Amino acid sequence: MMETGETRVPDAEDIRILDTGEIPLLEAVKADGRARVVIEGVKPEVDAGRFPAKRSVGEQVQVEADIFCDGHDVIRCLLCHRRAGEADWHETPMQPLGNDRWRAAFVVDTVGTCEYTLVAWIDRFLTWRHDLVRRQDEKDIAVAMLVGAELVEAAATRAGPAAAGLLLDHTARLRSATTAAASRDAGMDEELAGLMAKYGERHHGSRYDKVLAVTVDPGRARFSTWYELFPRSCLAEGADHGSFAECEQRLPYIAEMGFDVLYLPPIHPIGESFRKGPNNALTVAAGDPGSPWAIGSAKGGHKAVHAELGTLDDFRRLVLRAREYGIEVAMDIAFQCAPDHPYVAEHPSWFRWRPDGTVQYAENPPKKYQDIYPFDFESEDWYELWLELKSIFDFWLDQGVRIFRVDNPHTKPFPMWEWLIGEVKQAHPDAIFLAEAFTRPRIMHRLAKLGFTQSYTYFAWRNTKQELIDYFTELSTHDSREFFRPNLWPNTPDILTEFLQYGGRPAFMQRVALAATLGANYGLYGPAYELMEHEARDPGGEEYLDSEKYQVRRWDLERADSLKDYIARLNRIRKENPALQTDWNLRFHPVDNDMLLCYSKSCMEEAEDGSASTIVVVANLDPHNAQSGWIELPLDALGVDAKRPYQAHDLLSGARFLWQGPRNFVRLDPHSSPVHILRLRRRLRSERDFDYFL
Repeated sequence: MMETGETRVPDAEDIRILDTGEIPLLEAVKADGRARVVIEGVKPEVDAGRFPAKRSVGEQVQVEADIFCDGHDVIRCLLCHRRAGEADWHETPMQPLGNDRWRAAFVVDTVGTCEYTLVAWIDRFLTWRHDLVRRQDEKDIAVAMLVGAELVEAAATRAGPAAAGLLLDHTARLRSATTAAASRDAGMDEELAGLMAKYGERHHGSRYDKVLAVTVDPGRARFSTWYELFPRSCLAEGADHGSFAECEQRLPYIAEMGFDVLYLPPIHPIGESFRKGPNNALTVAAGDPGSPWAIGSAKGGHKAVHAELGTLDDFRRLVLRAREYGIEVAMDIAFQCAPDHPYVAEHPSWFRWRPDGTVQYAENPPKKYQDIYPFDFESEDWYELWLELKSIFDFWLDQGVRIFRVDNPHTKPFPMWEWLIGEVKQAHPDAIFLAEAFTRPRIMHRLAKLGFTQSYTYFAWRNTKQELIDYFTELSTHDSREFFRPNLWPNTPDILTEFLQYGGRPAFMQRVALAATLGANYGLYGPAYELMEHEARDPGGEEYLDSEKYQVRRWDLERADSLKDYIARLNRIRKENPALQTDWNLRFHPVDNDMLLCYSKSCMEEAEDGSASTIVVVANLDPHNAQSGWIELPLDALGVDAKRPYQAHDLLSGARFLWQGPRNFVRLDPHSSPVHILRLRRRLRSERDFDYFL
């Protein structure tokens, strides 16, 4: 056997590693009826191993499985894991949970792909040890000690010199024991158990029939705060069109609000043909800028920048300057073309032509988008189209971009995304893809499985207490959480919900607070959000009046009623409290008022002051009226002594409340503050001694 610290490479007598030329597999040397252990019900396992699970750097991969054998023998189970491409497997012993369920975990610390599988076998030594303490007859015990000595002596032949010496000492002790008590002491020795766990035999082992994968993304995949901004509306004094340079001047404002991703809608040349006017008008006046999503003109396509925004050098400078503020620039990738995009003339086979000799424009009846041509992915030249579309990502990766928001990916072929994202991630494993797919759940899930790092959600339309509880319970506890990372947006340039149209300032405060605390990833479209833009173009619709999609807007960022300071405080709370930086720790709690929502997130990771924390959020879902009620917290689960008073510190207002027991009264007036973000902290003196303080 070979010893490499935590890594153990099984030898040919037990389980060996075979390289098939593709994916290395753990293979049993002799696959026969003596391999009696069954391994099934493995989690995480996405679609029977067809797709990888997802984690970010520093997170745990907790693996569970049903593992059992016939009879009453004792089994041993190992979780084997490694980075893809490594030869050696790291082994972590699995622990029994009861009812033949086993669990182990490992931490992923490098961006890329990790692999894991399971190995189990009947452990003759553990079975011997289990039976030893139950034996009563002295002659029976004496024979059993000889059997145990043979097992330990055999293990010595697999160990290094130092360990072999210890095992031989234990062999002698087993053989020399003369009383039942001495025999049990010798057999149950913990040092012996540890040595046998490492060097005991692994004959007739069973291995799981799959090597499963986990995609490991950078930390921003798990925890990020997005701000969407139209650079053409970053206006200098007296200018009528913004630029990358003026967008650069906006970086301190964005950083002060606490955002770490700046998402730019398409920055490419905008088509002239069928250009849309203000409020999606079919007629345009001179100087109307058109929609940035109508990509391409005689001046270039997806690999060019709109001339009025600046040059490619100006864009690269923006990317670098943003990083100085801790901000990554995210680009919008929209696979569609304006009628005068160079692709239309150079590659007519990439588009669908109608019988009248015109190209089929995009439509979703009764909506028509005459300024946009979709690609025909069923073209005979489909593969050449795929290659060109991948080259768009490659081009912007070369400019330093690592985060992409992809427009309507659900209207493009699934196989293309799996291939394209796989190719990009192979060269740039730190790349992040956000899927803008407001569509049916199975389609959203499929895109996530295919490689999209994060996904937009239905959050904008979940308003009632039960809607929020049901939806976020699904997002945080359903098996889909292994591959589907939600990114919550209360608004976008396409979505102005009825709640925001009519809820006033309290609605905007409430929705951004919910997004910031329910999800580890969230974003908003600004400055429309902090300036509470709420007028719809049409009654019953969700399109903004005077939408930035069709015209340049001049925003007064210094308006006295701006929510920028409120948003900055929310984002500071998120960064200072690790409990808010993950999705899986969300728990809802009872409130006797359907207009009040209560939930918590807990984390044992220490904050900067050495404390671990639980965050409890109480939100008034009524933007017009004050609401009150009694919340009920599971104090034991939150680590709070129910017999002692404890304080709840509202991180938004600074108020401190002295509470007693699990039931406490709250009242929230939406016109002052519609949300409590309460911190219950516990300083860890020891595992059993908590000092609750604020």
